[in-house]
This record gives sequence, structure tokens and C-alpha cells, in this order.
Amino acid sequence: MWTSRTKLDLIIEVWEKLDCESVGAAEIEAIEEAVRGRYGDSAVESPMRIARLLADEGAALRHSEIMGLWVRRNGEQPHEAEFRNLLKLDDLDTTYASIRRADNLRRKFGSENDKEGLHLLRAEVLEGKANLVKMSGDRKVDAEKRRIAREIAEWLTIWLQSPDIFENWIKIRQASADFKKPFGEH
Repeated sequence: MWTSRTKLDLIIEVWEKLDCESVGAAEIEAIEEAVRGRYGDSAVESPMRIARLLADEGAALRHSEIMGLWVRRNGEQPHEAEFRNLLKLDDLDTTYASIRRADNLRRKFGSENDKEGLHLLRAEVLEGKANLVKMSGDRKVDAEKRRIAREIAEWLTIWLQSPDIFENWIKIRQASADFKKPFGEH
């Protein structure tokens, strides 16, 4: 049906075939469907990107519709409210509270057999850990913050590997001389 050889050309071809004076949500969705049919789900661009490409080609945009489409889709993120401000990894005390919140969420998702929620939770914690590992090796960050980042990354590692033993492990860790010397009593 479509003769275009590239995704960009397909987007433009579909827009031209629609023969519309302006582009809004319906036109963006028609273009997305054509791209999805030809190249698969992963090739579909965001509504804002498609709109920008078409505007560059001279299309008049119905901005409010396109923004509404984008907002609807981004507002449909699963578990968005549960993950908002979940992890605060600035210091040891707030991190401990964050890990406890994450563990409560893990238990909830587990009891509901919510595999997507568990996957998203793990990804969120892994991202936080990756940021801490990066910070712990950054010589531009002061030594105390690097030491705290290393410690918190270790906590997250233990929780990710064995969340059911984390509470016992953290008590033992905080009672150890290796912990008390740099961090004091917690």
C-alpha cells in the first residue's frame, strides 16, 4: 500500500494521503498506525516528534489536540503515583525509609501477582543504584558524599538480591564497626 522506503518518508506519505489542512490527534494516530504496521511498535515516534517532523514539512498543527494526545498517553503510565518520589537516596536515614517503602510496594505487587509492577520497581531501584555507583566514582564529588553513595549502593544491592533478608542484614550492618566508624550510630 505504502511506497516509502524510510520511516520519515512514510510519515510524510501518510500525511499527504490524508490530504488534510491541519494535523491533530486523529492524523497523528493514523500515521502511527501506518508506521506500526510497516516497522513495528518500537518504531512509532511520540506524537510530539511526528508533529515536529510534519511542521518541518509545512503542516499546520492543531497544537492543543497533539498536546492532549501526548498528555493522555503519558498520564497512562502504570503505577505512576506509586513511584512518584519513591526513592530518596540523599542520606542514610532517608534511604532506609525509601527502601522500606520500596519493600512494601514489592510485597503489594507480589501479593497481587503484578509482574509489571515488580519489573518497574526493580528498574527504578537499579537506576537509583547506577546513579549512586557513578557518583561514588566521581572525583568531583566530595569524599564524604562518595562514601555515602557507596554505602547506599551496597544497601540497594543487598535489597535487590535478597529483599527478604534486608531488614536483618541492615541491623547487623549498622551494628558493625565497619559501619560505625565512618557513619556513627544509626
